[in-house]
Amino acid sequence: MPRPKVFVARRIPDQGLSAIAEACDVDVWPDRLPPPADALRDRVRDCDGLVSLLTDRVDAALLDAAPRLKVVSNFAVGFNNVDVPACTQRGVCVGNTPGVLTDATADIAVTLLLNAARRIAESAGDARAGRWLTWEPLGWLGQDLVGRTLGIVGMGRIGFATAKRLHHGWGMKVIYTKRSPSAEAEQQLGARRVELDELLAQSDYVSVHADLNPTTKGLFGAAQFQQMKKTAVFVNTSRGPLVDQPALAAALRSGTIFAAGLDVTDPEPLPPGHELYALPNCVIAPHVASATVDTRNAMARLCANNLLAGVRGEPLPHWVNPDAAAARRTS
Repeated sequence: MPRPKVFVARRIPDQGLSAIAEACDVDVWPDRLPPPADALRDRVRDCDGLVSLLTDRVDAALLDAAPRLKVVSNFAVGFNNVDVPACTQRGVCVGNTPGVLTDATADIAVTLLLNAARRIAESAGDARAGRWLTWEPLGWLGQDLVGRTLGIVGMGRIGFATAKRLHHGWGMKVIYTKRSPSAEAEQQLGARRVELDELLAQSDYVSVHADLNPTTKGLFGAAQFQQMKKTAVFVNTSRGPLVDQPALAAALRSGTIFAAGLDVTDPEPLPPGHELYALPNCVIAPHVASATVDTRNAMARLCANNLLAGVRGEPLPHWVNPDAAAARRTS
């Protein structure tokens, strides 16, 4: 039997890539930047499987250009880059890598929160630039954490892990939004479920962990920042499009809120001259939430397992669209 042909849109850790290479003929995009759309379509034209990243748009045009394609294994928890209904209609299985990013992402959320609240990036930059003249009683004053109120927008696995760190570590009170109550958060953290307006008004820290969908795109705009405390810190490790970035910049510039920490932006990367970079009270990391050795290795293993199951016609371990199996049987 001929070996399945697979295109990998950028190099992933060897713990996943080597497993794919043992079973498949693999073509790996060699550049640091993702393949352009036309190059991606060309490289998957006769492939059985595709390993995609969040930067790769898997749409109807790509699927139509790749009639042999059986599986798209997305190297990410999210899959907003994949047209899942179009894949399902064509019997193409879609897999993702959930679960393994939880702790690493929660750690980054807490890191950004601490950094923004205590003005670490700003003060360290001043020290490096020679603006640290002496110990100053009013120099680089930040916000306290102990006993303050944390608002979690989206109490899923990552939201809960973030809240657990801040509740047990700093005694923070936890309030949250979620479509349904989280018994785990309420029992273990004493958390209280509230509407978004109440969360914004009461929270000293707002940490966003919501999915990106039509109802959450642009969820945080000028009106929402106006509802927050002037001493509030806003953290987003979810998806960039949840935030109206000009509104966030205006809120930071005017002192409507105290500071922000972002691991995600829209677009990614932000252009070098973007207004958010110029604001000393905005800390921006280049989407590094999952960037630990163990986490990326685990993602690579899940990604490989999904890919290999798909090219063999087996159920995917982490299957976004199991309905694709029925479409494949009838095609």
